[in-house]
Amino acid sequence: MYKSVKAVLLDLNGTLHIGDQPTRGAVAALERLRQSDMSVRFITNTTKESRQSLQERLYRIGFGIASDEIYTALRAAHTLLERRNLRPYYIMEDETLQEEFSDLAACTSPDGSDATAVVVALAPSKFNYAVMNNAFRVLERGNPLIALHKARLYRRSDGLALGPGPFVKALEFASGVEAEVVGKPEKAFFQACLEGLDCSPEEVVMIGDDARDDVYGAINAGLQGILVKTGKYQPGDEAVLQGTTAVSCDSFAAAVDMLLSGSHQRSSG
Repeated sequence: MYKSVKAVLLDLNGTLHIGDQPTRGAVAALERLRQSDMSVRFITNTTKESRQSLQERLYRIGFGIASDEIYTALRAAHTLLERRNLRPYYIMEDETLQEEFSDLAACTSPDGSDATAVVVALAPSKFNYAVMNNAFRVLERGNPLIALHKARLYRRSDGLALGPGPFVKALEFASGVEAEVVGKPEKAFFQACLEGLDCSPEEVVMIGDDARDDVYGAINAGLQGILVKTGKYQPGDEAVLQGTTAVSCDSFAAAVDMLLSGSHQRSSG
């Protein structure tokens, strides 16, 4: 039985914006959604910049989103590392590392010789042979590999670009160690994002541009899902969702129009 939507989880890059540009109609659409009786939260696998830097970027391009409204894979990783008292070798941009993890233990050797884990984020300036080889050697000693996410690609203002997934896969292949993923599409990440909402998972819809990580992951966690055809979306991505309850829309603005009109219905795809 279809349940009305009481809360919306929104992906950011590729859905609300691409780089420093909002997707068409997104700023006004978010305002309309906020004026409804639906709760709104923002969840993202973005790991190239800290939550504070991301919030500042969103504000500059027209989105009034507070940093404490943003649930990130970085936040989930911080919780995991603190709980397990690990001393990681980080493959992460320096600014993000300083802003998000400076309060936690870290290895002190530049080559990771005293590390007890490897943590991989989206870090274009760090994906080189020396860094990857250091990480490989940490894993060879029997330490865990923690991936903030394993996205294959993401959308930049100049086109598609490699995500951290291919680099995580390379470390898995070389070391034989399977990565532990903390962000989307992990069920635990979606469940953590629902904490404090006065509704069941079936009354929550996830809107995103990644068929696997955003929409399929949400459905696997018991939520509803809407795929938007912006950002990293490519024709044919709907095949990932065949047989699920997902629906698709041309954009985030169109998805909001559908939700507010009450026409969002579950279908078998």
